[in-house]
Amino acid sequence: MHARHARPEDAADMARIYSQGIADRTATFETRPRTESDIRAWFDGAHPLLVVEQEGAAAAFAATFAYRPRTCYAGIAEVSVYVDRMFRRHGAGRMALEAFIAAAAAGWSPRSAFARWDLRKTRPTGRRVARRGDRGEVAVGQASGPVL
Repeated sequence: MHARHARPEDAADMARIYSQGIADRTATFETRPRTESDIRAWFDGAHPLLVVEQEGAAAAFAATFAYRPRTCYAGIAEVSVYVDRMFRRHGAGRMALEAFIAAAAAGWSPRSAFARWDLRKTRPTGRRVARRGDRGEVAVGQASGPVL
């Protein structure tokens, strides 16, 4: 497996993987499957999008989005990682997250940082935190069970 920057032609695979997360209720509270055109709108040039490939097949992706529109949050982003069903528990998600951390460290934004999730608001099943040095925390959770 290897990670690389996503390209607009990856949008169909990214939509498929994202929609699996919606259907499986493992990665998001969203309920509407995403289309290729939905994902293409994420290519704004301001936030990194990364894809993990295994033998030419998209295995996972990491996408970043503005945390809040207020000026005081400029340069702070949320990161989401989605993994294809066939590649879950094989390191693809970790590779996507590590590639994102490397992109942030390379200075994609003036104030590269992770948005820190409030763990009290995440779902309790499958919740864990990945810590990565001084770059903050990322909560990785599973969307099942009641919200605390």
